[in-house]
Amino acid sequence: MDMAVRTARVALVGNPNSGKTALFNALTGAHQKVANYAGVTVERKEGIIRSASGRTLSVLDLPGTYSLRARSPDEEVTRDAVLGRLAGEPEPDVILCVADATNLRLVLRLILELKQVGRPMVLALNMYDIAQRQGLRIDLERLSSELGVPIVTTVATRKRGIEDLISAIEAAVHASDLAGSGSVWAAPDADGIRAAHKRAEQIMKACVRPPERPDTLTGRIDGVLLHPVGGLLILLALLFVMFQAVFSWAGPLMDGIEAGMGLLAAGVASIVPDGLMQSLIVDGLISGVGSVLVFLPQIVILFAFIILLEDFGYMARAAFLMDRIMGGAGLHGRAFIPLLSSFACAIPGVMATRVIDNRRDRLTTIMVAPLMTCSARIPVYTLIIAAFIPNETVWGFANLQGLVMFGLYAAGIVSALAVSFVIRRIFWRGAVEPFMMELPAYKLPDVKSVAMNLWLRARIFLVRAGKIILPLMVLVWVLSTFPYPPEGATGPAIDYSFAGMVGRALEPIFAPIGFNWQMVIALVPGMAAREVAVAALGTVYAVADAESATGILASTLSAQWSLATGLAFLAWYVFAPQCAPTLGVVKRETGGWKWMGLMVVYMFGLAYLASFVVFRVAVAMGGG
Repeated sequence: MDMAVRTARVALVGNPNSGKTALFNALTGAHQKVANYAGVTVERKEGIIRSASGRTLSVLDLPGTYSLRARSPDEEVTRDAVLGRLAGEPEPDVILCVADATNLRLVLRLILELKQVGRPMVLALNMYDIAQRQGLRIDLERLSSELGVPIVTTVATRKRGIEDLISAIEAAVHASDLAGSGSVWAAPDADGIRAAHKRAEQIMKACVRPPERPDTLTGRIDGVLLHPVGGLLILLALLFVMFQAVFSWAGPLMDGIEAGMGLLAAGVASIVPDGLMQSLIVDGLISGVGSVLVFLPQIVILFAFIILLEDFGYMARAAFLMDRIMGGAGLHGRAFIPLLSSFACAIPGVMATRVIDNRRDRLTTIMVAPLMTCSARIPVYTLIIAAFIPNETVWGFANLQGLVMFGLYAAGIVSALAVSFVIRRIFWRGAVEPFMMELPAYKLPDVKSVAMNLWLRARIFLVRAGKIILPLMVLVWVLSTFPYPPEGATGPAIDYSFAGMVGRALEPIFAPIGFNWQMVIALVPGMAAREVAVAALGTVYAVADAESATGILASTLSAQWSLATGLAFLAWYVFAPQCAPTLGVVKRETGGWKWMGLMVVYMFGLAYLASFVVFRVAVAMGGG
């Protein structure tokens, strides 16, 4: 391929909270894809830039790092990608270093290390508008001369400086075409670290003057949000609003999706003749997948809250607030962000533990991350709550169903803290390492960036519905339909199917906790993905009762299950490891079967015990 038009690789590197992701979105727009690095369970974001000159640039967004010395697994990925050591990842042609213009001190040491890699580099001074507003004076020409790299000022959230930055990258690519690799980087010793720190301080003193108008607004806001009592109350209030929103705001959209799926089922039923094919399409595919897709609005709302809080700069503050509580339970302060990520999905939550340096602290966080209520549990919780909890207002402002949902989330949080406390006392003793985290400046989230991140997460959910849920629903339909009942049979057809046989064979194991054989059927495919349990219940009851809408399914369950059974099912899903992909990631992150096996045993044990206690107590109180 002609060197002048080949696709060039650009590695995007920077400190955490430097606006790196916003800049990545501004550069690549919708031309990006999310995957994992080969052999490494760390999210890999790659995007494409097509410049005005016709050059195609492939931009790799690397995890945030403070140094190539790499003290955490996330930083190891960044180091290996920059040095061309990752399997299947060639050495980058250009390094694009992103710096927060309001906080250059830490990034200067990273830039000095990146210079030793020997690849052409461009420095993007991001959030430059905030630096100017604060009166921060940066001598750009001297800074560029001292570092030996071209500098472009940017405001990623408003796409300012993007064209100039692409031009600078193209010029660096041209330099890369003319020069070979000349990396002289090696992990520095103590003297090297001290020398780099001294050099960074000299550059800082020579090129950056203190702000004439310091950002007092951040200090005033922090005085409220970081108050040891008031700050925690604000955090709890935010979480409360988030869970209320998940239940209340999504209602109209969920009703619309459900109505659409109902119209689709009715349309198919009017076209396809009554029989096996109609049953497969309507009862198996539309009923099964539709009963999961209807919860997409709730999942999007949950992700929207998490993304907005992170972009605003509140996540680091929340971690700071929770440090004392989490430290008392044996968790590192940095564990808060992986655990909060686990509310969306335990898989990125487990992977996010790579920001924790100490292996013991990281393992403790991994072991409790699946206890946080992930978005895949929302369909199960919503269905059972709708079936057994009245939709009414209490205390004059709170939705009762939302309160129950909040209680389920709280149960997950409390159990995670309790389990981490036990793990630290049984497997290893000793104090948790002190928590140090740089608090980023507050900034308004960029609407386009938030929308793009939401779309990426929604697309992942939809792909999951297509690749995992759809085939499983076909399997559940087959097991629920065949073999046909014998001639003269009087019971429902499903009683004589393979699913009925499996469910009744396993029913004695679950009878002490109030589960019937239909619930057992739902648990088995639910091991692949938690939300499949709802689709499986929809398929099972659709086959038996010719009903498929989620609202009708909730009514069916409330008629056929006791309140004690419904509550026991909720208790099961608070604790049970009903997600095979999460277990696979835990195995890879911990380096073997030991910790994954221990997780399976303790979580199933907790699930059975909790369901048993809840069922027996509910029966004793008249809910049986």
